[in-house]
Amino acid sequence: MKERRPLSAVFLLPVLAFVCQAQQSAPPVIHGLNPNSGCQSIGNTNYFSNGVLVSNETAMVTSDRAAENDLTGDVVAEGDVTILDHGHIWRGTNFVYNFKTGDVRANTFKSLQAPFTLSGAHLAGGSNNVYTATNAIITTDDYARPGYRIRARRITIAVGQYFEAHQATLYWGKVPVFYFPYYKRTLGAHPNNWEFEPGYRSTFGPYLLSAYNWYGNGMLDGTLHFDAREERGVATGPDLIFHLGNWGEAAFRYYYANDQKPNADGLNAPDLGENRQRASFYYEVHPASNLTAKVVASYQSDPVMLRDFFESEYVTNVEPASFAEASQLWPNYTLNVMVQPRLVDFFETVERLPDVKLSGLRQEVGQTPVYYESESSVGWFKRAFSSTNSLYFLTNYTFNPNSMYFRTTNAPPSDYSAGRVDTFHQFTLPETFFGWLNVTPNVGGRLTYYSDVEGPQIQTNQQLRAVFNTGVDVSFKASQVYRDAESSFLDVHELRHIIEPEIDYAYVPAPTRSPSQVPQFDYQSPSLRLLPIEFPDYNDVDSIGGMNVVRFMLRNKLQTKRDPGVQDLVNWALYTDWNLDPGTNHPFGDFYSDLDFRPRSWLTFVSSTRYDMVSNRWREAVESMVVQPSTAWSLALSYRYLINNDPEFQTYAGEDVPGHNLITASLYYRMNENWGAHIAEQYEAQYGGLQQQVYSIYRDLRSWTAALMFRITEGPGQPTDFTVALTFSLKAFPRYGMGSDSNRPGSLFSSGNLMDPVDPY
Repeated sequence: MKERRPLSAVFLLPVLAFVCQAQQSAPPVIHGLNPNSGCQSIGNTNYFSNGVLVSNETAMVTSDRAAENDLTGDVVAEGDVTILDHGHIWRGTNFVYNFKTGDVRANTFKSLQAPFTLSGAHLAGGSNNVYTATNAIITTDDYARPGYRIRARRITIAVGQYFEAHQATLYWGKVPVFYFPYYKRTLGAHPNNWEFEPGYRSTFGPYLLSAYNWYGNGMLDGTLHFDAREERGVATGPDLIFHLGNWGEAAFRYYYANDQKPNADGLNAPDLGENRQRASFYYEVHPASNLTAKVVASYQSDPVMLRDFFESEYVTNVEPASFAEASQLWPNYTLNVMVQPRLVDFFETVERLPDVKLSGLRQEVGQTPVYYESESSVGWFKRAFSSTNSLYFLTNYTFNPNSMYFRTTNAPPSDYSAGRVDTFHQFTLPETFFGWLNVTPNVGGRLTYYSDVEGPQIQTNQQLRAVFNTGVDVSFKASQVYRDAESSFLDVHELRHIIEPEIDYAYVPAPTRSPSQVPQFDYQSPSLRLLPIEFPDYNDVDSIGGMNVVRFMLRNKLQTKRDPGVQDLVNWALYTDWNLDPGTNHPFGDFYSDLDFRPRSWLTFVSSTRYDMVSNRWREAVESMVVQPSTAWSLALSYRYLINNDPEFQTYAGEDVPGHNLITASLYYRMNENWGAHIAEQYEAQYGGLQQQVYSIYRDLRSWTAALMFRITEGPGQPTDFTVALTFSLKAFPRYGMGSDSNRPGSLFSSGNLMDPVDPY
């Protein structure tokens, strides 16, 4: 049997120009594919053998033998024929292609209209990019004997758009399943389809999540959800995606659940009611160059609606915001206008009605070495506290989606509002000494006006606050290359060491008004990492106090040559703050270390720690290791420690916040081409229990993939939540992205955006 030449030969084999040239110099251009290629001209026809490539600016034909007519533009190709026409590929053994009109004729053919494979006989057409054929086979199972297929008496193909099948029969194996007098399918990655996920969950009982994904005329797509949970009731709602061309992109989502047991999980949640719903809207448009407008609106009937029914969204953002924003960018300035209303009253919100900000990017002042930057804003703000008992979600500090805390004591603070006008201006003078030492002093000032504060408990008169700031940034970078460094154990082939010391000094005298004397709209929240000390990077406008701080930073990199290029072997950053006016506090702040160590291309260690030098204790530690030596298996281990009852977070939450001693492990193993397994465990050593267990078994069904998944979630004072789910996904139209079960396991066990063509949130 003759060996078939792969399509890659068209691009990879060297082409050899024929000595025999076409009689006309106009396209197409003809080349031989190997030294034995030959040609012969008879009249207006050129005959080629032993491998030939015929091409012009839009098309290319490769074949074993070909005859090209200079007058008509026809190329008759035989043998192993491949036609690449405007990015589309046809394969077969006998083709007639016209380089002048683009028409194609073939006795038999095969074509990929991703993700569909089409084959048939008597192919004709092409001048308007539409083709017809007979006795066609349509499938996404690209095998010699597809597991399922549609056999059509006649087919019309509009390349890249759709195909129409007439007198078509769906076969499963050799068994006819369904007859279509007429069948039309839009080409691309998203044809209309149903998705089903049966399962069982402790708080739901048996359930069935279903969604119908449909695609309109290119302007409107959507998903309709139909979900049934035996203990909770039924739920439904649409997801609509609008493609508006020059008018932008928009999305609307609504979900209604008639929840029969809204407190089934046993948490101390407020009275939720049976009628639970969520709605969200997103719109983004670019009406002009460097102008962007965006609207995001998020509504939910209760604070745990997302947690109960949209877990993957909940773990990403537990308090979705609502706002409208427009931004205009110029070479030296940006203008931002934001309106942020409050759509739900159970989350604390800072309303901005509106907030207008003009930022001057760092720019040179005339012909001087001085640079200037500014930031000015004006707006009306209202700090609106939760109208119910305060709700605190700690998913940022634990991976258990059930971890949330309801404060049932203390009345919420009263809302207050005020107008604010703020302007900040700063000059810098970057200099380089000795060719390597970078010194950048800065000096600036801020003036902030507050109107009368309106509120039942907080009332202050209008006031003016002035802030002065200055400082200097000193840094340099040095490197050394070690050509003789070699280590097979660490996969080291030469080394480059880069060291970057940096010292930042910031001095801010006490403002004319302390933070306790002005309303707090842009206030400083607790952070596990160091906040900026330079302006305007530090943007908590209302929390600005006195500062006299030196920040020490040291970055070290070790780089080595590894295929396919240069890779970091070590990337290590150390930093801390020295408070020159400590008062009653310790002069040195916490000591931070961020380390990435990659001893092999397939082995990575990551460490991020925070050490309290006052009390000589660790406040935070995050350590992880990822091992992926092949596509057959991978292992990820991590450890996270957060000190219990950290005073910094007690101040924020107003109550004790439990620490964490969390150990996680994730193992994926592909046993063979058909079977795979994934195990993920989360152990909380703080109370000595498994917080979450996820077990998944995957089966490759050739054109389909199936997964059977188990999850057990538990925590102190919470009932055990057990879930089992069965999912199917057609390979041609995958339901989930790669790694979604390990990165966001909640997406496999909850309702939501099964289609998910747009993820604006």
